Amino acid sequence: MKIIHYIPSIDQSSGGVGAYLKLLAHSLGKITELHIITHHSENELKIENCTIHYIEHRLIHIFQAKRQFLNLIDDIKPDILHVNSCWEPLCSYTVFWAKSKNYPVVITPHGMLEPWVLAKNYWKKKLPALLFYQKYSLKMADVLVATAETEKNNLLKLGYNKNIKIVPNGVITDNTNTKKSWKRTQTILYVGLLRPNKGANILLEAVGLLKNQLKGYKIFIAGPDTEGYLKTLKELSIKLNIENIVYFLGGVFGKEKWELYKQADIFILPTLNENFGIVIAEALLSGTPVITCKGAPWQGIVEHRCGWWVNRTVKDIANAINESLSLSEQELEAMGKRGRNYVIKRFSSNIVAENMKQLYQQIVEKSYSPQIRN
Repeated sequence: MKIIHYIPSIDQSSGGVGAYLKLLAHSLGKITELHIITHHSENELKIENCTIHYIEHRLIHIFQAKRQFLNLIDDIKPDILHVNSCWEPLCSYTVFWAKSKNYPVVITPHGMLEPWVLAKNYWKKKLPALLFYQKYSLKMADVLVATAETEKNNLLKLGYNKNIKIVPNGVITDNTNTKKSWKRTQTILYVGLLRPNKGANILLEAVGLLKNQLKGYKIFIAGPDTEGYLKTLKELSIKLNIENIVYFLGGVFGKEKWELYKQADIFILPTLNENFGIVIAEALLSGTPVITCKGAPWQGIVEHRCGWWVNRTVKDIANAINESLSLSEQELEAMGKRGRNYVIKRFSSNIVAENMKQLYQQIVEKSYSPQIRN
């Protein structure tokens, strides 16, 4: 089976979408012939088990991009095109171009059609995009892929396409070791983009409430500053008088990121909304208990007793941190091991890849036509 994935960027700064495709390719590329079409960037993720192709990305050269894309699909002759992300014009144009050749198309919005995203810059950016291209590509897709039930429900409310399937994101679990010790390091970790919806500010405010209990602790805030939000966070830490225990690390990747997960006593992501939350899965896989919010589809954290799934308030985050401080190292270890087992059994990349391949096969069988693609 030949699959083409289109993604606007595989740069390390692409956040969860780039990480998703890297993780999916790890296993999907072993059971299909996987191709990725994208655009050049400076710090690209290393994605294995696939062939990467590059096309023009500037809209002033849209006809060149179209020619390059069509030449690639004529050469590869894929069974299906899978588009990742929304709002970038080429995420829609690649759908139009593939459909002009009668290829089935899957779109994974990656949370980019969630209500809070639509509300952001709606009149200036979202409405024009919807009117000119975005909603038409969504309607043309054979299937939209959601990663959780909440995202599926929100997509159904939009009314653009009722054919929605749920395939959770995955994580690479093979050769990913858990921490060797749960002896307290007095470290609390946040990993995520530095922007308001991810909630680093809520974590800082919770730390401010608990600063007497957190004497001797280090609060690591790791993530790229994509919207100039770092300045606001630094000013907040000074206002709360916790700047001496808060460390802003910038973007962390690869081994450095995994070492941070293992070093932390607790991982915290006070997110407003996640269609998955790959960093949550990575922290659990590392054996670190997690505190996150009900905007993320991680109620399994409570069911498997490996962390806290709370309302997105400073008080609730502070209470969860306070509870974690009262746990013994043996209790932290038990939580960490339960969390790792939960992720391996539910979100292992090979399981997700098999589910995705089955979905592709169903779509291809349903959409097959003896009409010759031209």
